Amino acid sequence: MLAPAAPHVHLQPVRIGGLLINPPLTLAPMAGHTNHAFRTLCRDFGGCGLVCTELISSNVLKNSGLKRSLHRFDWTPDERPVAVQLFGGDPAAMAEAARIVADHGADIIDINMGCWVPKVVSKGGGAALLRDVCTAAAVVAAVVRAVDVPVTVKVRSGWEPGEITAVPFARAAEDCGAQAIAVHGRFARQGFQGEADWQVIRQVKQTVRIPVFGNGDVHDAADAARMLALTGCDGVMIGRAALGRPWVFRHIWHELTAGERLPEPPRPQRAAIALRHARRTLAAAACPEAVAVRELRGQLIHYQLDLPGSVTVRNALVQAESLADLERILEPLAAGSDEACR
Repeated sequence: MLAPAAPHVHLQPVRIGGLLINPPLTLAPMAGHTNHAFRTLCRDFGGCGLVCTELISSNVLKNSGLKRSLHRFDWTPDERPVAVQLFGGDPAAMAEAARIVADHGADIIDINMGCWVPKVVSKGGGAALLRDVCTAAAVVAAVVRAVDVPVTVKVRSGWEPGEITAVPFARAAEDCGAQAIAVHGRFARQGFQGEADWQVIRQVKQTVRIPVFGNGDVHDAADAARMLALTGCDGVMIGRAALGRPWVFRHIWHELTAGERLPEPPRPQRAAIALRHARRTLAAAACPEAVAVRELRGQLIHYQLDLPGSVTVRNALVQAESLADLERILEPLAAGSDEACR
């Protein structure tokens, strides 16, 4: 028996600077996933008011030069509004990177202060900035001064469990001119372990006047409704729950506003969407096909195309070397046949 639909929620559009985010359901930046193809898929299904790029290193832009970095600039006008996420710990380098991406059409500059992976943290970027609120605030101030587009920040609760720095930082970021903040309710040291603590999001919302987006452990409309009710946040940012489910925003938005749960797409439709994802990725890729396909493998397995108890499709996808390989796997499934995976 299906659980009852989530309670009706009146989702108010959120204004970030001069931009209207409607509905206030946004795609979280995720390295290796939120490229042009995936962002536009989320847009195609509707319900997603703002998308964000994968994080871009300010040091790469500074040290490698613009020409060598342009392949990272994969956003297009049909995605708007689109946020471009930057990371780095040097205010001057972050300011210069912000100017570059703003000049290339970014609607919003988002500063990453939540990524906990070692290769980001070791360079003083991402969640490492949460260990030093003064430096973090200096980065925000430098970026705000450098660009005319809105500046937002994505943070975690703090660096170490028990040391909540999101609240004092949010206050400092607002004072420096940040126009919205997204809060993932876990500490950097947790990674994705344990449950997200939405009370931290609530504390940030009670502290600042700028829009606050809640993030962490929102998988469906019921989760989104609970987060909105518990925290008072202005919008919900969704990350991992969108992988292999670019329709999740539409489903959440529809259930919250209409009180009706939409069915998950059947397997042939999921395969057809995965195929569209693959073809769109290859059409926009600035790297060799083999490189793009290797990254696609980790994206396409999230569509869960295997029958219960089987890993045949998954095994085939992770061995694909070309778009032709992916088409041989996915086209029969999209047509309702298992022939290619036997």
